[in-house]
Amino acid sequence: MAKIILTTDVANLGGPGDIVEVRDGYARNYLLPRGYAIEATKGAEKNVRTIRRAQESRKIRDLDHAKEIKSALEGLGTVELSAKAAKGSKKLFGSVTTSDVVNAIKGAGGPLLDKRTIELREHIKTVGTHRVSARLHPEVKADVNVEVTAK
Repeated sequence: MAKIILTTDVANLGGPGDIVEVRDGYARNYLLPRGYAIEATKGAEKNVRTIRRAQESRKIRDLDHAKEIKSALEGLGTVELSAKAAKGSKKLFGSVTTSDVVNAIKGAGGPLLDKRTIELREHIKTVGTHRVSARLHPEVKADVNVEVTAK
């Protein structure tokens, strides 16, 4: 088991400044290379306090900002997204990705989001209306309807 300090929010693991123990491979192959965590050394553990203090000072601002983004997303209504589909069929070639959803939201006049904030309930592989969630903050989640049309 590897002891690490998280630098960003990681789903089902913790937030910035949390000291957690994870399997060696998960830390070495996923968390550390992507910059989601740093190794927990004595010097790094001392910096946890400053990381948490910075996080707390941003938290209220982030929560208000997340609520603003949520109201902007909900004000968009249904976002249209076109994807390649077989002629006369409702099945898509491939599936709609989180990047496609982010680009569609931006194209509809919505805010620019990080693709990691988008949560697809299931893979979108058909034409029609699908519900997509955006995890903006641990306390704020916005739902957006995406209308997938055939190109």
